[in-house]
Amino acid sequence: MLDDAITNMLVKLDPHSVYIPKEELQRVTESMQGKFVGIGVSFLMHEDSVVVTGVIKGGPSEKAGIHEGDRIIVADKDTLFGKSISNKAGVEDKEIGTILGSRKISDAVMKSLKGDPETSVNISVYRRSVDEILEIPIIRGEVSIKSVSSYYMINETLGYIKIDRFARTTYDEFKVGLDELILKGMNSLVLDLRGNPGGFMDIANSIIDEFLEEGKLIVFTKNKNGEVDKSYATSNGEFEDGKVYVLIDQNSASASEIIAGALQDNDKGIIIGRRSFGKGLVQQEMDLGDGSAVRLTTSRYYTPTGRSIQKPYTKNDKKKYNNDYIERIHNGELLYKDSIKVDDHLKYTTPKGKVVYGGGGIIPDIFVSIDTLNTYSTKLYGGLNNFVFKYIDNHRVEMRKWELNDFVENFDKDNKVFNEYEDQLDLNTPISPKESENLKTYLNAFIARNLFEDNGYFMITQKRDPMILKVLELEKVQTRSNSGF
Repeated sequence: MLDDAITNMLVKLDPHSVYIPKEELQRVTESMQGKFVGIGVSFLMHEDSVVVTGVIKGGPSEKAGIHEGDRIIVADKDTLFGKSISNKAGVEDKEIGTILGSRKISDAVMKSLKGDPETSVNISVYRRSVDEILEIPIIRGEVSIKSVSSYYMINETLGYIKIDRFARTTYDEFKVGLDELILKGMNSLVLDLRGNPGGFMDIANSIIDEFLEEGKLIVFTKNKNGEVDKSYATSNGEFEDGKVYVLIDQNSASASEIIAGALQDNDKGIIIGRRSFGKGLVQQEMDLGDGSAVRLTTSRYYTPTGRSIQKPYTKNDKKKYNNDYIERIHNGELLYKDSIKVDDHLKYTTPKGKVVYGGGGIIPDIFVSIDTLNTYSTKLYGGLNNFVFKYIDNHRVEMRKWELNDFVENFDKDNKVFNEYEDQLDLNTPISPKESENLKTYLNAFIARNLFEDNGYFMITQKRDPMILKVLELEKVQTRSNSGF
């Protein structure tokens, strides 16, 4: 009752003042701090078993000898398979196979595997390759949660960095990637902020500082008393002379919009994609003393030209605010730039004369419509994860022989794997050649993610990614211009 009362009170303030129950706070805190205490594996539920799909490098499980493909059947005295694990999550037996892998199941497994630092957990695993059950003690330790999921060179001069959120560790992760790509010859960077919901504003400011010259205004905040706090770039930037392309979409919010807005307002780089979410409110988290917390809006942030990115809202209509994405579908703005509504009263001008708008998200310099070919189809993509796991699990020895670049260029050239997946689909009519090629791309990308983490996934999907293709087109035009053509 108390939880509901607090939630209902906060709803009447603004869309982003929220109550976080104690059951959720630990997960949220771990994500934003970029670390947790556990054994250091990723897993999925396959049939009735917890299967290790990834072992974090340098983590407790790698040190103890856990392998990908191991089935975790017992953790101390907790049985983690079949009826036992479903009951721990409060799941009826009849639902096994339909909701395994859900938040409830995942939480039940993690509760058994997580614990205090330097405590021991005795794991029993079934290792299919040797057909044995192995007893492996693991000392729990601190495990990093990556927020920079991928970085690599797209070509000899163009680098790519994907940031999923702005956690406490994000700037350090970003800097490692940036420095490595600079050493490899990068002079243009694709900064991918699509789907990034935001996070710590000071972390976003540190990343922007890598691109802007000393003294440039990054962002300023203003509270209800009119007090203004400004953040400026320093002389520490490593990529001030480089070219930057920022990718955003309708799910890029908050700190992502701070980065896009700061670069756009300072005439630095090119913003590509679709209008961002439109969150320009700043929250402060306050502990309530019982393991729960509230995040209360304390101020608004503004881009260097003075734009507020916060989209309009009515205090008592949070549902309408949250349904903004559906409205964007209906009004056509995900497909057509001309459908984006702008308010001429919120028109601003950058130092070089570019017109930008406030009032609800960052409008990109170059619009790229949503890829309708990627619309999720349960018939086509619903069984992809399960197929990929089974395929890798049945071919682990041969799959370990692949190197990343070789895999990206040469895997399944004869379509044998793709045909195997397509044959199991229950389709009434053949899929189109374009959809078939798209499906093959994601099949290979899912396999690559299992083998090489996110770098493998993005290196394959970028070949059909409309925003990446737009960047390559712009780079080609720029190269021709510099060559005098």
